Amino acid sequence: MYLPEINDERTTLCKYLDVQLDAIRASAFGLDDAEARQSPLRSALSISGIIKHIVYCMKQSLSRAGHSEHDQPFEAFTTSFTPTEDESLEALLARFDAVRAEYMTMCREGDLESEVQAGPMPWYGLNEARPAKLRYLYAHHLEEFARHAGHADVIREQLDGAQAIELLAAVEGQPANDFVTPWSR
Repeated sequence: MYLPEINDERTTLCKYLDVQLDAIRASAFGLDDAEARQSPLRSALSISGIIKHIVYCMKQSLSRAGHSEHDQPFEAFTTSFTPTEDESLEALLARFDAVRAEYMTMCREGDLESEVQAGPMPWYGLNEARPAKLRYLYAHHLEEFARHAGHADVIREQLDGAQAIELLAAVEGQPANDFVTPWSR
């Protein structure tokens, strides 16, 4: 179910972040490494690249919120969309799962009023990190993760016609119904 059972701010933010992360991870379901590296659109985005980038985003957030020592130089942002030759889909997914667990713990337990460093975002003319509340970071990630889940949907449809809801149903082991048939190769 996509709607939180408790309608408080934290539960809502965490649930919707988790839903977007589910969709991003499901976009890789059933793909081999070569398929996950393909970029069938005009951009260089691939399923593997999106997964690697989302790991980068979660790690930066954990570090800036003081939950771990994952901080990377900003220059690592530019390489976060492209897996190296030794970063297999399996390795990327394992890293995604590990960092996601830590990130979601922070989401469930972090003080929403605590101050973190956000940015920089030079594409918006913001060249320095600046203070923000943790809740801002989560709201920004809802936007960021949803955008990339959408990218992953389009890429996956171009690769083999799979749609997000079919992939999620397959991952979750859901039976077919009048609206959705779980994806299979």
